[in-house]
Amino acid sequence: KKMRGKPKTQIRLTVVRKTEQRSFDVTLVREKIKVQSVKSKLLDGGYGYLRVTQFQEETAPDVVKHLDKLAKVDKDAKGEGVKGLVLDLRNDPGGLLSGAVGVSAAFLAPQMLVTSTDGRTGDAKRRYMAAPEDYQRGARDDFMKALPAWAKTVPMIVLVNGGSASASEIVAGALQDHKRAVVMGTQTFGKGSVQTVLPLSNNAAIKLTTARYFTPSGRSIQAKGITPDIVVEETANGNGSRARVREADLERH
Repeated sequence: KKMRGKPKTQIRLTVVRKTEQRSFDVTLVREKIKVQSVKSKLLDGGYGYLRVTQFQEETAPDVVKHLDKLAKVDKDAKGEGVKGLVLDLRNDPGGLLSGAVGVSAAFLAPQMLVTSTDGRTGDAKRRYMAAPEDYQRGARDDFMKALPAWAKTVPMIVLVNGGSASASEIVAGALQDHKRAVVMGTQTFGKGSVQTVLPLSNNAAIKLTTARYFTPSGRSIQAKGITPDIVVEETANGNGSRARVREADLERH
């Protein structure tokens, strides 16, 4: 129950345990938990490593911040600039489309095609470009203004595996089709369908598959995924030996 005279974010719970003779009260504070979806570090030789675990609202802005941070760390180490970048999308299940477009836009020239959707109806046909109107959420300033210039030209490798799905496949496909990066790893999951939720009465709804995602060259991602330029089976720490279920393995996908 809520505590009287206290902020609504505080909740008092009564806990009963078998190991305790009496119950006791615990006060919990409800707060928004922000999961850090981007990590980075500078490797030996001046190579940058960028890990994206999922695509959230702040993922693309965080990628820009981490790229700027890598350049500053390299400068402090008296380097000659970041020589190459590894973008790790292994086991990234996806997330927001705007996040995928934003991350792709960080490495592509402005207005380049990132992905497109196609379906039976006219409103299912859409093209998403490396442009603020497609990756920017809200009326805030364009976070790409803080992007270091070297991000557009630095040699890149994108790591993927069977756990890379949806938004991560959009990024890998875009960078691969535009020959911006070499994709390395194993075949991705193959989640390239667009679902639309239609509200019904009595607090119910129906979810329909209304379109599919395509890479810039027109390849369908659904049930196919992204084929790496260089196939490399994963090591033990990447769970390479584990049998993976992909979209194509699901009945009536």
